[in-house]
Amino acid sequence: MAQHRTPGKAVGLPAATVARLPIYLRGLNEVKARGIEVISSEELADSINVTSAQLRKDLSYLGGHGTRGVGYDVTDLIQALSVTLGVDKQWPIVIVGCGNLGMSLAKYAGFTNRGFKIAALFDAAPEIIGKVVEISEGQKVFIKDVASLATFIRENNIQIAVITTPAAAAQGVCDTLVNAGIFSIMTFAPISLNVPSGVDVRQIDLASELQILTFHEQTKANEVIAI
Repeated sequence: MAQHRTPGKAVGLPAATVARLPIYLRGLNEVKARGIEVISSEELADSINVTSAQLRKDLSYLGGHGTRGVGYDVTDLIQALSVTLGVDKQWPIVIVGCGNLGMSLAKYAGFTNRGFKIAALFDAAPEIIGKVVEISEGQKVFIKDVASLATFIRENNIQIAVITTPAAAAQGVCDTLVNAGIFSIMTFAPISLNVPSGVDVRQIDLASELQILTFHEQTKANEVIAI
């Protein structure tokens, strides 16, 4: 049975710090994979392209995990960050929209490695509903009818959803998710979603990101011409 909760935001950490914590965690896991057990703030900061002062300030919110003159115990800091981010356990998520992008995300190994499990896939196209998708070795899921989305969310206590539908369908899917009790949504649809206060939406707009790159490329070209 779904757990009902009141939407709200975590307190105690600045939003900018929260945005950097996953980067620190990824960097630490890469360091650990190389067999490094202790790392200084300078070394860790250099590996993830932030300043050591910024890193120390961010990590200070987690309590004392570093030793002056020695550095950070990599395993201990990974655990602290995992607990803070809530990825010391697996979170079931649903993906709505089973086109090329949705399928690519469903098969992305990084979800499992970073604390997430694909609980179900949903789509509105009759020709693919019921299709079996192998999202990882040994794990297969059926593509479900989006009409059953709300029921599935409530019955399985899903708290995070990913939208990969076309823009025209995204707001309707979002409304269904919110009405079913979802307060955390990631969307790849190129449209701004209207949500109630307390619902967190992370929008990944690939075209906008590319446009930022074209801006920088154009700026570089203009600088060369000026010289």
